[in-house]
Amino acid sequence: MKKILLLSDTHNFIDDNMLNYCRQVDEVWHAGDIGNIKVTDKIKSITKLRGVYGNIDDITIRKEFPLNQRFTLENVKVWITHIGGYPNRYDVRIKDEIRNNPPILFISGHSHILKVQFDKKFNLLHMNPGAAGKYGFHKIRTMLRFELDNGDIKNLEIIEMDKKA
Repeated sequence: MKKILLLSDTHNFIDDNMLNYCRQVDEVWHAGDIGNIKVTDKIKSITKLRGVYGNIDDITIRKEFPLNQRFTLENVKVWITHIGGYPNRYDVRIKDEIRNNPPILFISGHSHILKVQFDKKFNLLHMNPGAAGKYGFHKIRTMLRFELDNGDIKNLEIIEMDKKA
């Protein structure tokens, strides 16, 4: 079993509250728009980190993190990308790949809207953790925490942090 913290759209921001959540999990997954490599360096000093770059990320971040991250953990096939869309509205860049090689768990960021939705057509779970940073139109900073356990995705929690200043 692995405990995962999923976040996205930090846009240069990380605070002690977020780092405390990082200490409670086996891995942190960042779905892009990191903003500054110092954000991911702080997370990596605490726990294992997997991430992708987003549309605002510079060359330093793009050298360290890929556009797509595909892997299997605890018998769950995972795909993380920043701009991915939602079930029935996937981004054109990934439509064929979702159809031909669907993961069990598809994760994207970018929208700043927390959404967890099952895609019946491709039999996968889509997660978007919303935005953990302070930049953007969202009012509440959010993250997701869940467990992977031998093919199961369970104990999903929505983490709401303070309102943006």
